[in-house]
Amino acid sequence: MVLPKLASILLLSVFAAPLAAQNLYCCQDASGRRVCGDTVPEQCKGRGYKVIDRNGTVIREVGPPLTAEQKAEQAAEAKRKKELEAAQREQRRLDAALLETYSGVEDIDRMLARAEEEIKKGMVLAEERIAEAEKRRLKFTQEAEFYKNKTLPTEVQRGIKNADNEIDAQKSLLASKQKDLEATRAKYAEDKRRYQALINSGNRALHPAAATTPAVK
Repeated sequence: MVLPKLASILLLSVFAAPLAAQNLYCCQDASGRRVCGDTVPEQCKGRGYKVIDRNGTVIREVGPPLTAEQKAEQAAEAKRKKELEAAQREQRRLDAALLETYSGVEDIDRMLARAEEEIKKGMVLAEERIAEAEKRRLKFTQEAEFYKNKTLPTEVQRGIKNADNEIDAQKSLLASKQKDLEATRAKYAEDKRRYQALINSGNRALHPAAATTPAVK
């Protein structure tokens, strides 16, 4: 009869389809012999293996498990890559901020000049206070000459001490201002170098104002 034969064909196709869809897992065992199975054979555990379809095409290759040293190296490389990407993102942020801060190279020079002027004012003030304190100290030391081999009056001792403290404090402030001046010059020099590099490399599109002559402020 036709119907039983047709039913047999359908049953065979149903059971054959999963088998045809199965992949083979193949590797070389410890002796170099090829071993395959519908699941990863026991001989392939801890080894690299290939996944092969029923047409004999390799559809995937799985390497052997990483050693502890390889895992550590892989983790270190992933960390380096992550740090590099973070550094690149930060540099892009800084570059964008730099292009937004200045309207041109001349703008950087003007801002440097203003910053230098403020710091130098503080330096001049410190020098003036040092000179004043030295005058006061000289006055008290001259007065102290009258008290040789005698106990100095309290106000003379205090005057010399206060003058010395003022001189030390202002000299320390002056040294700090000098460091500020050097740091400020270095900062604006680096800003100028980076700004010019960004403009020359074609980043003026990020900041159109930089493409024109900067307006005098």
